[in-house]
Order: sequence, then C-alpha cells, then structure tokens
Amino acid sequence: MNAGLRLVIFDVDGTLVDSQGDILAAMRRAFDAVGLSLPPRDEVLGIVGLSLDVAMARLAPEGDHPTMVQAYKDAYMYLRAQTGAAESSPLYPGAREALARLNARPEVLLGVATGKSKRGLDKLVEAHGLEGVFVTQQVADFHPSKPHPSMIHEAMRETGVEASQTVMIGDTSFDMEMASAAGVVGLGVDWGYHPSTALVAARTIVSDFPALDATLDAVWETGL
Repeated sequence: MNAGLRLVIFDVDGTLVDSQGDILAAMRRAFDAVGLSLPPRDEVLGIVGLSLDVAMARLAPEGDHPTMVQAYKDAYMYLRAQTGAAESSPLYPGAREALARLNARPEVLLGVATGKSKRGLDKLVEAHGLEGVFVTQQVADFHPSKPHPSMIHEAMRETGVEASQTVMIGDTSFDMEMASAAGVVGLGVDWGYHPSTALVAARTIVSDFPALDATLDAVWETGL
C-alpha cells in the first residue's frame, strides 16, 4: 500500500450524472414486458445503484426477472441512442469542474463504483469526454451488488491505496453501506435519488460539488 496516495471513488447515477429520465422510462418498458404495473417513481429510484437482477427482484418479487432485465437493457440502449448519453445522462452542475480539480492533485486518484455495466459506463465516459479521468472503474459485471464491499476492495487493490485514505462518494444508502462494509469513509450527497435522511451510514453529507474539496481535506487531515 502507498500511504501517500488518496483514492476518491464516485458512484455514477445520482451522484455524477442525472439519468433518472432514462431509468424510469426503461423500467416502465421492463414492467410492460411482463405485464406488470410500474411501482411509484420514488420506489423505482430507490433501487438505483443495485445490480439489475437484484433491483428487479426487489421491485417485482414475483416477476420474470431475466426477461425484465433484458427488456430494461434493450430499452436503455435504445433511449440512449436516440439522444446520446451526454444528453440523456447529463453531469450534475459542478461535477466536471470538481473532477478536474481533484484530478489535478498528484496525490489523488479517482475511481468509480457503479451498478452500471462496463458497456454502459464506457459509453457514458466517452460521451462526457472523461477518458483517462478514472484510474479504477468497478462495474456490476464483475462484482456482487452493492452494498457488498467488493467494488471498493478491488479499487483499493488496483490503486494500492489504504482504506484510511479512501473515500466513497454516493447518493444512496447502498453506497454508504458499501463504504462502511469496506472500512472506508462514506460521503453522501443530497442531490441524488435517496433522501439524505436515508444516508445514515455516511460520515457527512455534501450539498454541492464546490463544497467537496474542503470536505475531503477535512476527512484526510482531521478524520472529520
């Protein structure tokens, strides 16, 4: 492990990008595919971050989950192709600038841990011109669903950064529980898909990207 390095891992949907429009539309097509009614919006957004098979099982316990997962993937790809990933999943205000600031710090490494597939993440990174920003990218294809700590453990292994110098940033309880399970600090954000009151495992809550730098420094310097 390299004690001089610091690792910041971001969730994607609801943290870096707002993809709720396509998520809701694709989920509606998934439920239509098996003749079920779509649950309320808040319930659907409440599973964002989970792997698709786990999400479908929570939303529709009696549903045909493989059919729903495939219908969701097909619909999401179709919707993304209609408008382009940059428009259908726009970066939140201040996200690009925050990534640039952190990426400019030689001691800071950036990563992502997401319920997206590798193909979905690659398309998003390309659409927003973020190639080379994230030195470690953990996706649903290769890990158990959040809140299992596998993604964070692998990100630390790949980068050689200690748990004490690693921070997970996300908008859902799954992200914060994953951070806790991995033994790293979890910072919640209040602009995503879970209410901040649900982020009980977070060390603290950040209200906007400009506040992120000082919060991270406080974590690393004082153990905030």
